[in-house]
Amino acid sequence: MNQKKEKFASDTSGRSAADWARALLVLLAGLTIAHLGVTLFLLSELGTDTFTVFIQGLSRLAGLTVGTVHVIVLCILMLLMLLTTKGYVKPGTVVCAFCGGPIIDLFTWLLGGWINVQSGMAVRIASMLLGCVILSCGMSAVINSNAGTGPNDLVAVILSDKIEAVQFRWVRVGCDLFFVVLGFLLGGTVGAGTVVAVFLTGPLVQFWLPRTKIPVQAILHED
Repeated sequence: MNQKKEKFASDTSGRSAADWARALLVLLAGLTIAHLGVTLFLLSELGTDTFTVFIQGLSRLAGLTVGTVHVIVLCILMLLMLLTTKGYVKPGTVVCAFCGGPIIDLFTWLLGGWINVQSGMAVRIASMLLGCVILSCGMSAVINSNAGTGPNDLVAVILSDKIEAVQFRWVRVGCDLFFVVLGFLLGGTVGAGTVVAVFLTGPLVQFWLPRTKIPVQAILHED
């Protein structure tokens, strides 16, 4: 007999200020881990992540910088989710939207001298694969904090709750594939690493979700 799929939406209205402080600290730790993974992935220069392909395509279409389009799209997604859903957009969603870039810049500064396009191909491939694993682990901690997650990641989370018959991993793969195909058609750059990220990220996040849930709940003092 199949176990009923657990939903991501949750009521956090009963949290105290101290509860929220702990949850946001967990989220920030998970976000830092996730963006270490993103940095390792990007430094390999074997392809951008799936959402960035979409942003690249839009930026070329609109004639704006990637950073500008990234902020605009995240704000639009947050607004749409606030208007059409309940229990998903939380304070941590804003943290994820605006803190990711500086974290990536910090890790790029720290690691860019060791991992770059001049590194051996074995190092670059290892960096890309390790990046996917670390990204997925951090993302699972962010999701389990129930403090909110990035607007682009919320797309798969919300759809997973709505499409009960399909596991999160496959919903995430579908979302990543959608962003990549649309971004490519708009002029975004797709590499081998992008294709790996499409099919690896969703399954890895689902693998990590139950494994990070227990320590996160222990920190948050939640059952």
